[in-house]
Amino acid sequence: MSKHIPRKRFGQHFLSDSYIIESIVNGIAPVAGEPVVEIGPGLAALTQPLVERLGHLTVIELDRDLAQRLRGHGQLTVIESDVLRVDFAQLARDMNVPRIRVVGNLPYNISTPILFHLLDYVDVIQDQHFMLQKEVIDRMVAAPSSGDYGRLSVMLQWRYEMENFLFVPPESFDPPPRVDSAVVRMVPRAHPAQVDVKLMEEMVQVAFSQRRKKLRHTLGAWLDARGFAGQFDVQRRAEEVPVNDYVQLALALKPSEQR
Repeated sequence: MSKHIPRKRFGQHFLSDSYIIESIVNGIAPVAGEPVVEIGPGLAALTQPLVERLGHLTVIELDRDLAQRLRGHGQLTVIESDVLRVDFAQLARDMNVPRIRVVGNLPYNISTPILFHLLDYVDVIQDQHFMLQKEVIDRMVAAPSSGDYGRLSVMLQWRYEMENFLFVPPESFDPPPRVDSAVVRMVPRAHPAQVDVKLMEEMVQVAFSQRRKKLRHTLGAWLDARGFAGQFDVQRRAEEVPVNDYVQLALALKPSEQR
């Protein structure tokens, strides 16, 4: 079979280090028969060891040539699609299960949109294991008052328990990317606060729009425009506010203020 040439526009870097592959699969700990969906299987470096333990695997692949190649594998269901167009709730129904496990080596150029897309389907997801650019994972798991703490930290920590469990150097890939990678484990929280996600997203985006300034200039003005009469300390910078304070503020906004 001819060698697949990595496509720059798809952000393709293929995992080739057997020790790293084994460490990731052991971290995921797949059990035979579990409903697992892999995003961006590529040349099947993770796919093959996963399917050997699972017996069957569903994969989402955008690259037509790779999708065609994967269809030749008898134990895979191949969805040829942009992952941002995939309805994961429908996928769970099609697989006849309440929840699915999601894994993948996410394309670096669209990893954040994929994380936000999956946030819409968190109710049908058991857990997520992703390889990402290390700096993205640093932002995901960052604590308040650190340089990495931002919109991604707040929006994901509200909904998931997260752990950065494996460092992956550039030489583990072909071709090697110019950045370090890591693997994150994301487990949806069992009893998250019932916030309006779109409202919280807008609120957090406004808060971090000028992270060097105090919140009275950004979030304070946004709250005033909504006629918010509650208590919230806007003399802090966005990065000084813990996740739970943002969650409580989102819950405190009355429907009339959520316009």
